[in-house]
Amino acid sequence: MHKRIMSALLGSLVLVSAAACVSGCTDNKGKSKKEQAASTDFKTADKVQDGAILQAFSWDFNTIKASMADIAAAGFSAVQTSPVNECLKGEGGGMELFGDGKWYYHYQPTDFKIGNYQLGTRDEFRAMCDEAHKYGVKVLVDVIANHTTTTLSAVSKDLIKAGGGSFETLYHKGNAKDISDYSNRLQCTTYKMGGLPDINTERPSYQEYFLSFLNDCIACGADGFRHDTAKHIGLPDDPKEDDGFKNNFWERATKDIDKAEDMFIYGEVLQGGNDRIVDYIKEIGRTTSSVYGSKIRAALVNRIIDTSSVSEYWIDDENLSIVTWVESHDNYINDGTWAQLSDDDVINGWAIIAARKDGTPLFFSRPYGSSTESEWGMNRIGAQGSDIYKDSRVSAVNFFRTAMKGESEKLVNPENNSEALIIERGKKGAVIVNISEKPLKTGFEINLPDGEYTDRVDGKTVYTVKDGKLTSEKDISAGSVTVLYNEGYVNYAKCADTGVADGTVFLTDGDQIKVKLTAENAAKAEYSIDGAKAVSFKDGDTVTISKPEKGEVAKLELTAENAQGVKTYERAEFTFRESYTVKKGAKVYFEKPGGWGDTVYAYVYNIDDDENDVWPGVEMKKESGGKYSYTLDDDWDSPLIIFNDGESADSVQYPGAGAKGLKFEENKTYKITED
Repeated sequence: MHKRIMSALLGSLVLVSAAACVSGCTDNKGKSKKEQAASTDFKTADKVQDGAILQAFSWDFNTIKASMADIAAAGFSAVQTSPVNECLKGEGGGMELFGDGKWYYHYQPTDFKIGNYQLGTRDEFRAMCDEAHKYGVKVLVDVIANHTTTTLSAVSKDLIKAGGGSFETLYHKGNAKDISDYSNRLQCTTYKMGGLPDINTERPSYQEYFLSFLNDCIACGADGFRHDTAKHIGLPDDPKEDDGFKNNFWERATKDIDKAEDMFIYGEVLQGGNDRIVDYIKEIGRTTSSVYGSKIRAALVNRIIDTSSVSEYWIDDENLSIVTWVESHDNYINDGTWAQLSDDDVINGWAIIAARKDGTPLFFSRPYGSSTESEWGMNRIGAQGSDIYKDSRVSAVNFFRTAMKGESEKLVNPENNSEALIIERGKKGAVIVNISEKPLKTGFEINLPDGEYTDRVDGKTVYTVKDGKLTSEKDISAGSVTVLYNEGYVNYAKCADTGVADGTVFLTDGDQIKVKLTAENAAKAEYSIDGAKAVSFKDGDTVTISKPEKGEVAKLELTAENAQGVKTYERAEFTFRESYTVKKGAKVYFEKPGGWGDTVYAYVYNIDDDENDVWPGVEMKKESGGKYSYTLDDDWDSPLIIFNDGESADSVQYPGAGAKGLKFEENKTYKITED
């Protein structure tokens, strides 16, 4: 498990020229490169498309802000937030990625205004953007234009008004139906997708409302947008409903916004039947490249990275105006490949796509503490993700990409080895990826000028190119990424590295947890528990985290500074949850209030996503005196229960919509009058 911050590197001032500078060389004053002062002058790309994007999946605004030095020092030129819009407060505001809370609630808009309970306020969003721009990092916002939450009672009056004044006008007429045929473009752009109500994005009054939201994001500092579910918004010549409006959403969303020419905009168009991806590229400017990501993952799983497996982008757009990835949050959560790819696999795949000339690569930040055995890891919304985005291999390739702007590319399997790949960028640099369990022997051809090259990943291994062949005193390590270039290289000093030890447990039914802290290259390191006064610590110190007086989550924050005074940040959260078992045959009662229907249901579930039946649950047995009963037909771990009277438009439930269920207590009679 990756729980420690593998802090990225900070910049020194001196560029190394291809003609004269190699490892250990001196400047024109005879001063060793190793002696030169470190700097925070990070060499991020001026334009998003020339650099790399970090997808800060479910990080809150304050966490992104506090991590900005690390993001820039890792070589990312842009950071992409999760949706910033007002959203459904599901399960009583639970903040687990999956369990007591869900990551996807911020993809269930209730209004298009900045700020939600998962990520933070509008002011915090603005402050995050300001901090990003100090480091030369652009901010991209994930936005959702074509659907709202399924909980219609939570949709704001302002949004309904903007949509024409009623749900019937806010949504498409076909919204009553689920998509059954994705090749049918009318269904794809007007029917429900995944049960989510489909907004009539052609309605001018709605467009004005949504554009105001985009412009507010821009006013706060956004530099671009990712449009979620873009494939479900019609293109100009798509079939449409007979409502008198035009299929002109994309024209307006890309051209009728502030600073339109400066915005980096792309659409999520997952490839499949009749996806019209080239047409979406023409309308939006860029789209995702989902098939390419699947090909990269398959190549890594199959341990074959020959050029025929990894070179083709699988899109017929001659300009390749695409955003590439090894994985995205969609496939990570939905297709199970997270369990097939280790962190090293992800990094190897990243080295391939980020070193290439075309496309703009996006690095998905896996959940903090996740692994091939644990999809959700620490399982908390708001905190930073896995530290692998700061791995030295990732940062070296990111800075390589920025330095190689404008250079052509050539992909080569050295000596026809299908487990090794060289990404050559003109005659300026090369990245070598070896996914084999065996070292890769040098002596193969490479398109670099004769001279010496230091591996920019480990900062010490020297390779020699002579007569077009690469040699070294030792072979290229198994499972490694090697980055070679001189011109444009900046030697970055190492940042502080703090964290919690591998094997740390984040969930317990006890009252205390002992946590071992780590600190490397830190001139100063401090921790704070639940906002208390910061306390200094050193590597190996142990702290005790206790269950809070209120709630069940304790927060540990770690800060550190390196010798240059650059700060790093990490947040770990620990959940103290009561664990209990309820046996088969356990019975509960519910007193039905007046105004409820005569048929009452019990919906039983737990944080592991088990349920007694799909909503509304199982019909309860009518007893005497207005009571209803429900009996478990199996053993349950930590079950919760919600009572309701069905799925009709005027149905009611206890606890209310979006609230967390009640603890299932055998023989208890539940009443709405209870606290």
